[in-house]
Amino acid sequence: MIDYKIATLTDMDLLMASRLEMLKVVNDLPEDYVFSDELVNESRKYFEDGDQTTVLAIDDGKVIGCATICYIRMMPTFSHPSGKRAHLMNVYTCKEYRRQGIAKKMVRMLIEDAWIRGATEISLDATESGRPLYESLGFTDSDECMVLTKK
Repeated sequence: MIDYKIATLTDMDLLMASRLEMLKVVNDLPEDYVFSDELVNESRKYFEDGDQTTVLAIDDGKVIGCATICYIRMMPTFSHPSGKRAHLMNVYTCKEYRRQGIAKKMVRMLIEDAWIRGATEISLDATESGRPLYESLGFTDSDECMVLTKK
């Protein structure tokens, strides 16, 4: 039976292991890939200090899925008078557990958390394989956003 839990600081080892596994898989990195100290340390610091909620899916003591929602406070606007927004990221399920509704359950938990916290919008960056999941939960494409990345 799969257990779902909102991670706490006592789950730091599970949080870090699931994050690094997810990064290896989605970036097609070798199993023995070594992450930079900066990425590892900043990820740990974010889990410790960041305004976020992470759900872990656990089967027989092993993390088989994770998903995180990060909270962002921006200047209030007419469409977002509280200024509270959220960004969903790192939704991941181990290959052998996919297509069983695990990711959907985790994302639903995080959507509920976002609404309780007063967020008025949840954004995400979707892969092509993830789009059907997010669309089934009501997410739609947006033409409002432009980005500039540091080179």
